[in-house]
Amino acid sequence: MATLPWLSLDMKSIAAGKFKNVCLKMLDDVAATKSSVVITKRGRPVAKLVPYVPQAKKGGLAGSVLKEVGDPFGTGERWDADAS
Repeated sequence: MATLPWLSLDMKSIAAGKFKNVCLKMLDDVAATKSSVVITKRGRPVAKLVPYVPQAKKGGLAGSVLKEVGDPFGTGERWDADAS
């Protein structure tokens, strides 16, 4: 793993002033190492830079049903309402 010279080794944090100077490089490093960094201002945490994790797409289970099993809510009995 590459050494990130602007980080505090014990806390993985960076002062906001330093972050401003290296933010584009830091974005690349966070994405590559999948690690997070706390950004501080006057020694207090104000933000956390974390790697992006894509969310599952809506409909991600589409096409995953192998076979249809009929009416999953049916009792197998004919109801009077079903009569024609």
